[in-house]
This record gives sequence, C-alpha cells and structure tokens, in this order.
Amino acid sequence: MATLTLTSPAFDDGERIPERYGYGETNVNPPLETEGVPDEVESLALIVDDPDAVEPAGKVWDHWVVWNVPPEAETIPENWDAADAVEGTNDFGDVGYGGPSPPDREHTYRFAIFALDTTLELDPETDADGLRSAMSGHVLAQGQLEGTYAP
Repeated sequence: MATLTLTSPAFDDGERIPERYGYGETNVNPPLETEGVPDEVESLALIVDDPDAVEPAGKVWDHWVVWNVPPEAETIPENWDAADAVEGTNDFGDVGYGGPSPPDREHTYRFAIFALDTTLELDPETDADGLRSAMSGHVLAQGQLEGTYAP
C-alpha cells in the first residue's frame, strides 16, 4: 500500500495543535495538505480521532469523519466548507468537525487520510466505524498526522 503525506501549516507532526482549533474555542478544522495521491484514486476520506479518550470516555473519540473528498484537493483550508465532499457524524453527535476537547490531560489526536479507488454512497449520519467498514477493500494509500492538545 502506498503512503500519503498529510501535513498542516498550523502544526508539525507530533506537536501541539493550536488552541483555536479546540471544541471550546473557534472549533474550526486546521488547514491540511496532502501529497502523494496515486493517479488511480477516485476519492479521499479523512478520520480525526482521539485514542487517548478510551480512559475517560470508554472509547476512541471520533472528531471528524469526511469522505468523497476530490482526489485533486491538495489543500483542505482552515474552516473548510466541505461542499465538494460529505461530512459524517462525530462523537459529539454533530455532522462536521468537532475539535479537540480532552477532559483530563493532554491527548494525542490522529488525522488519518485514505485514498480510495471509489466514491462512497453513505448518509451524513454515518460515523467513523461506518466509514471504515465502507472503505474496507478500497484503500490504495493512507497517511497520518498527529498533534497534541491539552485542556
């Protein structure tokens, strides 16, 4: 499987996500940039989650679920209007982005991008588990960016 590169001009991999992207702040997505999308890709998907939420929330907390992003979209701007894609339901119960909101300590957030050989017909009620299931067998390349956020 090929590797995609996912970066952000707002923070480096493994570094702190700026406060303004938090759920209790402006709650807008940070800008993201992709490189290395294979030519045969039909769409991109993105899942942002918090694996450190297992202890306080009892599960990995999903913050953003997006699919059918055009493969030529090399940049997802800050506060992106996903009109050319479909956003699913996050674990806050909202459709769209829900920023970092750790209840107890600094958490690590994973921004995972997937290059797919298809587009997906899913409802906006679809959550990250539903997206992962629909992507199964269709992922040609993937990449990940991590950032930390503290309360």
